[in-house]
Amino acid sequence: MPSFRPDISGQAMERENVMGRIARWVFRLLGVVVVLALLAVAALPLIPAERLASLAAERFESATGRALSFDGEVRASVFPVLGVRTGPVRLANADWSEAGPLFAAEGLDIGLDPLALIGGDIAIRAVTARAPDIRLERAADGRANWAFGAAPQPEAGDATQPESGARAVSIGLAEISDGRVQYVDHGAGTRLDLAALDLSLTLPDYTGPAEIDLSAQIDGRDVAVSGRVARFAALLEGEVTPLEATLATGGGEIAFDGRAGTAPAAAEGRLRADLDDLPALMALAGQPAPALPAGIGETIALETRLTLAGAGSLHLRETALTLDRNRLNGAADLTFDGARPHLTARFSGGALDLSALAGAQDAGAGGTGNGGNGWPSAPIDVSALAVLDAVVELDAESIDLGAARLGATRLRLVNERARAVLGLREVRLYDGLLTGEVVLNGRGGVSVGGDLRAEDVALQPLLAALAGQERLAGTGSARIDFLGAGPSVAAIMNSLSGGGSLDFGAGEIIGLDLAGMLRNLDPSYIGDGNRTIYNSITAQFDITDGVLRNDDLVLDGPLVSVEGAGEVALGAREVDYTVTPVALRDAAGEGGLRLPLRISGPWAAPGVSLDTQGAVSERLDAGREALEDRARQAVESAVGDRLGTNAEDGETGEDAAQPDLESEITEGLETLFGR
Repeated sequence: MPSFRPDISGQAMERENVMGRIARWVFRLLGVVVVLALLAVAALPLIPAERLASLAAERFESATGRALSFDGEVRASVFPVLGVRTGPVRLANADWSEAGPLFAAEGLDIGLDPLALIGGDIAIRAVTARAPDIRLERAADGRANWAFGAAPQPEAGDATQPESGARAVSIGLAEISDGRVQYVDHGAGTRLDLAALDLSLTLPDYTGPAEIDLSAQIDGRDVAVSGRVARFAALLEGEVTPLEATLATGGGEIAFDGRAGTAPAAAEGRLRADLDDLPALMALAGQPAPALPAGIGETIALETRLTLAGAGSLHLRETALTLDRNRLNGAADLTFDGARPHLTARFSGGALDLSALAGAQDAGAGGTGNGGNGWPSAPIDVSALAVLDAVVELDAESIDLGAARLGATRLRLVNERARAVLGLREVRLYDGLLTGEVVLNGRGGVSVGGDLRAEDVALQPLLAALAGQERLAGTGSARIDFLGAGPSVAAIMNSLSGGGSLDFGAGEIIGLDLAGMLRNLDPSYIGDGNRTIYNSITAQFDITDGVLRNDDLVLDGPLVSVEGAGEVALGAREVDYTVTPVALRDAAGEGGLRLPLRISGPWAAPGVSLDTQGAVSERLDAGREALEDRARQAVESAVGDRLGTNAEDGETGEDAAQPDLESEITEGLETLFGR
């Protein structure tokens, strides 16, 4: 029986073959390393360090008209990259600049392709600038120092022929490490400083696409920028080219996808901005962040189709602006071809919540600049009105102002030469309509004026929102025109002039039965379940030197009427007004009891008292008429007799009766007034 024996010799041969292959690969790799090392060593003599620096300077100046200079030694290096290491380097600024070199660095590290060197070409794999200082400027006339122009061409007879066999140049990667950028706009008066700048620019072809990644600090805030440009050289030369860019800092981000150019500045494309950290983003522009109240601007988002024209005008279309819970859609144009910038904008929205504005106003009301008494006396700054002219329109389904709620609203703001006019085209207010305009004029001083009309407004919800009470039900209309001037709110309020009127339709005063109270001299007619029904309330008033005067207030009701007259010092914040309820004896309106009430004192705590002088005067007039009737009757019925009033000699009947009349009036008043 044949026996089985493993083929030990075959396995051994297989292992030997494997080991042989591994050994051959090891020797090949070692050979590659040796060859590369030899190439590196062999390439050192091929690296024309001084010539490369000179060639770079010549070609750069030829292409841009700017001098590029190298100070110190320019030497070849093997580590960390095969290439050239320079000393300090400077790039000349525009001839109109006085800021020094546009670019200055401690030195450059230039990495080269050794295989290209062997072939006679200069292929730059990477350029790293060590601690550069970059100064970017825009002149007042709009010129930019980074917009390079070609150097003057030599005369035809003096033309220098290019060196035979001139080497081709390309760059793979440009880097900046620990750099600094200063940007100054002399026209706008702004300045921006970037520190701790690290930048990476991938540029396989100077005329082709480029990608950039940048990180820096602005006022201690971290900033990151990434982008891609389709034609790098074209962008530097000012041409418009496709561009994608994203800027991020803190909680904010701005992204652009479109086309852009630099000379002049121009752009067109989609812009998206999430401005959760507005102060950080405003710092990029060298501007302070606007003071926006909580609830309006804590989070801002913008999506729009943007066009920045070569003339400097800015145009937004298909715009969606989100301010916290509020969203607006519309378009805007900002132009600079007039004496002042001009803004034209139209936006619309649904239900807008601006209730945070009421809280901001309440918080700011504490500092009146007048010790807390009276109107603020601090000067009013209206300089912002002169910054630009504007026409802005806003349509909204509703607006919550906190203190009041508006329905459908159409507003138009026009600012021209520091005079702003807010037109209330349509403001639906508690089932009624508010129209008119308010003017703030900053031409040669400060003045405020207006002409407002309110029609058929529901009084109960209006007063509940504005005054916190619901005792007046019905509808009302009103008008007012006013004008005031002065450097402060106090001065304006003390100078107010104008006039207006009130015209309320049928309604009721809830919680007060004036007719029952006066007819029965009983104060218990106040409280739940009581009411005073009226047919109308009318009044007209004039305003002069900050004092509102009225003498024809009339509340007309079936059982009671009220008359009013007096004045309200708008500037001094004081009131002196008398209202006189008249309770009728019967439903036919015959007779009645008059009760003048005087309201006087400061707005904050007015006093209410009986106008006894007016009451006594009315009763005395009535008493005198009655006394004359009695005396006349006595004279006619008594012949040769005295009046029968026990009058003393020389005393008339009126003289004898007056003490009793005064006593009667006094007793009646004491009973009526509870004295």
